[in-house]
Amino acid sequence: MNKLILLGAAILCLLGSCHSSDSKHEEHDHAAETTAHDIHGEAAYESHAHGEIVLPPDRAQAAGVEVSTVQAETFHQVIRTGGQLLAAPGEESYLTAPVSGIVSLKQGIAEGTFFAKGATVATLSSRQMAEGDPVVKARIAYETARKEYERAQSLLPDRIISEKEFLRIKETYENARINYESLVGTATEEGETQPDGVRITAPIDGYIGTLSVANGQYIQAGQPIATLTRGNRLQLRADVSQRYAASLPHIHRAHFRTPYNNNVYDTESLNGGQPTVGRTAEQGSNYLPVTFHISGSKELIPGTYVEIYLLSEPIADAIALPREALTEEQGNFFVYLQEDEECYRKQPVTVGADDGQRIQILSGVHPGDRVVTRGAYQVKLAGATNAIPAHTHEH
Repeated sequence: MNKLILLGAAILCLLGSCHSSDSKHEEHDHAAETTAHDIHGEAAYESHAHGEIVLPPDRAQAAGVEVSTVQAETFHQVIRTGGQLLAAPGEESYLTAPVSGIVSLKQGIAEGTFFAKGATVATLSSRQMAEGDPVVKARIAYETARKEYERAQSLLPDRIISEKEFLRIKETYENARINYESLVGTATEEGETQPDGVRITAPIDGYIGTLSVANGQYIQAGQPIATLTRGNRLQLRADVSQRYAASLPHIHRAHFRTPYNNNVYDTESLNGGQPTVGRTAEQGSNYLPVTFHISGSKELIPGTYVEIYLLSEPIADAIALPREALTEEQGNFFVYLQEDEECYRKQPVTVGADDGQRIQILSGVHPGDRVVTRGAYQVKLAGATNAIPAHTHEH
């Protein structure tokens, strides 16, 4: 009997304890819910149990969140490869040494310095060399030939010299004059005295692309001094694997990205027409060249290696979203769908081709869906931490 009484008392105690625990748990949940709704005042960010994210419109606008309605569109197959920006033929000029001598570069010259056509880039002098200064030699030859020619002119009317002899003297004079003027130059820049040595002048308006010599260096005739680049037109050359040879005739456009900024450039917006497709591969190479002729700009530097997206065959009724609409987690991609004015939902997607600006969506999004196309990371942050910065610098 005593055992039964003791057992009953124990059961009553246990039931009382459980009731107390449940009450405390309910109170704790209620307090947590109240706290969650009180964060940041009258409207808090909250993640619902079924994965929805609440983000009030004013906070979304402050975070730069933009939403667009998905529509089917024409996308393109993409061949992703590498390549290089090059100066277009006729846009680049090489300065070479007409004679051997010691280089005196224009003060302040550096790669990127602009020179107007006819401006002096450098001078070459051989006055201190054993073979002597070619300018001095050319001047002596020119003056000697000129005096001989003037003498022949005075003798010809009296038939003291033959017509044949006169023509020979005239030819010698003309050659000496041309040689001297080519070395000295026919004009100097405003305020400049005739330099000592041979002037090397800019044949075009352009910027120094490559400077191949140093001030005071001795160089041989024919040696390169510098390159001048106008930069008005460029070539975008893509090196394409031969396995894509069947797709090359369908390529009509390209996007490309430089290593020094996050901009994605479009050959169409740079006045690039149909590309030229190489028909032969270079010896020892597995790549075929595809070349676009595009307009130059100060942002595009000749010689730069770039990442290229070649657009080929069209894909009808495709769904494509801007790159910034997607977030990635451990190799999986997600977008954020807007359910209503302040409610968003994280949606996994399967991606296809990437043209550098937009990414094809194979599954997970349908026409008519409202997708966050800008500020997706901020929505992700709101769902993960129930907090979002009021101002961002997302680009």
